[in-house]
Amino acid sequence: MPTAFRRAPSFFDVVCYTGNGTSNTINHNLAVEPELIIFKSRSATQNWVVLSDFGPIYFRRAYLDLTNTGPQFGYGDAIISSKPSATSISLLAGTGSNSASVNYVAYLFATCPGVSKVGTYTGNGGSSQDINCGFTSSARFVLVKAVSGTGDWWVWDTARGITSGNDSSLRVNTTAEEVTTLDFINPLASGFTIVGSDSSRNGDGIKYIFLAIA
Repeated sequence: MPTAFRRAPSFFDVVCYTGNGTSNTINHNLAVEPELIIFKSRSATQNWVVLSDFGPIYFRRAYLDLTNTGPQFGYGDAIISSKPSATSISLLAGTGSNSASVNYVAYLFATCPGVSKVGTYTGNGGSSQDINCGFTSSARFVLVKAVSGTGDWWVWDTARGITSGNDSSLRVNTTAEEVTTLDFINPLASGFTIVGSDSSRNGDGIKYIFLAIA
């Protein structure tokens, strides 16, 4: 999925590196603090590690190929030793991101006004919820994952259709065919609208991370 995007400062960057199994500083050219980072081993069989929701004390770790929750960790407790900066990521030893002598690729995303939005929302358990991304038109690509609960990594895009009716939905954690018979998302002038109260998208009180592209 990430390889479909072009590198651009403030929006998206790609970094290739070799893990060392200990402290490892990885420089990048995003020029802003990354808000969503996806790691993938290129030379060993390991899960896709996803870091997001970077706060002053805690961040979340999930796996792009699994439906597990995305629990909070303190900096220094797992994966990274500090909040990622506008120029680098400070890695700790960790399978999936910094095993010794393993080659990795890291995909870094950030919020770029009018172009992209990385954020979170809390499900309301209702029939729908508007997600304002600050766009001037509806989002053309949306990735959503429950992090305080389990659930698929849902993907929608305008190539397959983001409409007020049924939408074609993909799940990047599975090889299952796309879902075409349900209405999961609607267009919104400033972003997108999540439809339904399913726990994987809008369950009451569940926290979600998302990436939207205008």
